[in-house]
Amino acid sequence: MFRSIRWRIALPYIGLILITMLALGVYLSTFLRQTYISDLQAKLADEARMIGNVIKPDLVSNESKPNLDPHARQWADILNARITIIAPDGTVWGESDEDSAGMSNHSDRPEVIQALSSGTGHSSRFSHTLGYDMLYTAVRVEENGHVLALVRVALPLQHVSANIANLQRILIAVTVLVTLLAMLLATLIAGRISKPVRELTHSAWQLASINPADRPVPPNQDEINQLIAVFNIMSVRLSEEIKNLEKERATLETVMQKMTDGVFIVDGKGDIQLVNPAAEKMFSISQFDSIGKPLIETIRHHQPVEMWQCCLDSGASQNVDFEVGNRLSLHGIATSLSPVISGSTLLLFQDMTRQRQIETMRRDFISNVSHELRTPLAALKALTETLQGGALEDPPAAGRFLEQMETEVDSLSLMVSELLELSRIESGRVPLSLVSTRPIDIVTPAFERLSLQAARAGLTLTVECPEDLPSVMADVTRVQQVVVNLLHNAIKFTPSGGQVIVHAEQQDRTVCFSVTDTGIGIAAEDLARIFERFYKVDRSRATSGTGLGLAIARHLVEAHGGNIWVESEVGRGSTFYFSIPLA
Repeated sequence: MFRSIRWRIALPYIGLILITMLALGVYLSTFLRQTYISDLQAKLADEARMIGNVIKPDLVSNESKPNLDPHARQWADILNARITIIAPDGTVWGESDEDSAGMSNHSDRPEVIQALSSGTGHSSRFSHTLGYDMLYTAVRVEENGHVLALVRVALPLQHVSANIANLQRILIAVTVLVTLLAMLLATLIAGRISKPVRELTHSAWQLASINPADRPVPPNQDEINQLIAVFNIMSVRLSEEIKNLEKERATLETVMQKMTDGVFIVDGKGDIQLVNPAAEKMFSISQFDSIGKPLIETIRHHQPVEMWQCCLDSGASQNVDFEVGNRLSLHGIATSLSPVISGSTLLLFQDMTRQRQIETMRRDFISNVSHELRTPLAALKALTETLQGGALEDPPAAGRFLEQMETEVDSLSLMVSELLELSRIESGRVPLSLVSTRPIDIVTPAFERLSLQAARAGLTLTVECPEDLPSVMADVTRVQQVVVNLLHNAIKFTPSGGQVIVHAEQQDRTVCFSVTDTGIGIAAEDLARIFERFYKVDRSRATSGTGLGLAIARHLVEAHGGNIWVESEVGRGSTFYFSIPLA
């Protein structure tokens, strides 16, 4: 019990009050005794002077100094004290309690000596005559500066001690009463002080989610130590919670930073509370300028604002598709965050541009394949119908028709082969055997393979490839296929008398290959789509080829980690470039 903070506060105060009251009692007891004796001595001195004044005429008129015992006894009865009248030489002239004639000389008494010298004398001592302690006060009786006698008044100290003891008893009773009241008051004050501490400790245990039966603190400790212990436990748990929250926050921030979907959190007023980098990029905004601003002022597109408003009004998820300029196709989703975050809405924007492009390319691919197949199939059908209509009876005509049918079938076979090749390359099912290869070993076989075709077309084919160029990491066969495709196109679309140049040079950490021709060139609006499947820039190219060669070249170069591009001007020729990383 005494380990409680209540008693640890109260007991020192009680002890302090008790010690103070005891010290005060001792001091007051001594002080009262001294004061009482001083007052009593002054009273006895006054009584002695009064007696002296009464007997002074007798002392002056009676020179023989008769026995004054009757006077002493008379005054003793009046004052209830012992009265002694002493001559200047110490002879006892009158005594109230004894016969003065039989008493010894009192000149050696301390009070007598002091009274003769100063006029008044006091002394406390044991009286051999009476057999107990007495308090003596002597006063000098004078007449015209002549000492006539000494009057001594004495009281037994038992009376003085009894009176002082009575005062001390009263003082002790007051001290005990005050001490008890102080103890009660200290206990109540300590209880009032300790009660909030106990309540705080109890609340701290509850806040720490610790069952009182499972408290890891000994119950004999006081409330302060228990409070310190629970705060230590709370600090550990709070540190763990803060670490977990920081980890979760870091995880959330990382997710928000790395998300490719744009995210907004908008409150009930339509003000933006959170925006991630993907959303900033989608809508060309900055987080600093967006937080706290209205949604409509930030993104300036009515579709997502209407989607947010419908979600806010209905509480149901909403979807919308819209365009951001001519660069992005977005799919927006609005979801209410209530009741977790009251009134707030999560806006999620998915970039569907690539999917839209793929859908467009798929439609174009189907359309192009259908278009490319329609011509040879229509020709084959017409030729077949012609043969069935009687052309078989004309052997020369039948032979021409069969040759034309063979040409159309070869065209279809080439198209199917290139489509299968392109499909395998795009799906990654064509493994590349990368080895360190000199650029000259890539260019020379392609040059030799097409040099005869260039000569037949009346073109000059030139190779500019230094033998000291650093090696590249390449699948030789595939890169040669790229060069052959580019050379084949250059020869095909360069008029007779033109020139085709194959060039290679080092650029940073790559070797850049180029095929330059002086052919018909490519219009600027067609350059961006030249590497698409089945794309043909004009009618002159629509009559030959499948339109898949450049698409295959692009995929092969990108599979090597390089880039391919073209520069061209109508009527002045074209230059196709592609880069392959160094070994």
